[in-house]
Amino acid sequence: MGIYTRTGDEGQTSVIGGRVIKDDDRVEAYGTIDELNCFVGQAISFIDQANGKFEDLREHLLEIQQELFDCGSDLAFVKISETKYKVRDEMVTRLEQWIDLYDAENPKVERFILPGGSLLSSTLHVCRTVCRRAERRAVTLGQHTDINPSVRRYLNRLSDYFFVVARTANARQQVADIEYVRSKKVFRRKDKE
Repeated sequence: MGIYTRTGDEGQTSVIGGRVIKDDDRVEAYGTIDELNCFVGQAISFIDQANGKFEDLREHLLEIQQELFDCGSDLAFVKISETKYKVRDEMVTRLEQWIDLYDAENPKVERFILPGGSLLSSTLHVCRTVCRRAERRAVTLGQHTDINPSVRRYLNRLSDYFFVVARTANARQQVADIEYVRSKKVFRRKDKE
């Protein structure tokens, strides 16, 4: 099998159920998810160099990579029956459980923080921002065509997950988060409300 087909040379690409121009909203959405998946893979590479401190996170990120392919697949269909969707709201609920689990390890934060600290944390912050862009692309696509709404919810929660685990990466490596010094106090723990 050859890697090149020459079918995209005129600026179109195949999606499941048809062909579209390469900058179609559908391609932008699943292409951004693919970009995110690459950064998740990079984060896993940094975990592999961290001497066993992040095996739980590694397992979760590997599962997330599979689910990101599911997200892209659900968005690549021109027409699909809801029974064929791969992304389900149970996946969103599981992300919420993981968020709560990791957030319990993190030091209290009251102000916005700047991306940074450890190399792993910085990469997870890149994942967070690319995930937000993927979510925006999915919202744009959903404004003019039917999409799996669970994909949008999954991406929204996934960006929260990346924020929390970026902080956990710093905490486990005993690297302080960098607070945005001009920020007002904006975060409050649920148990204090």
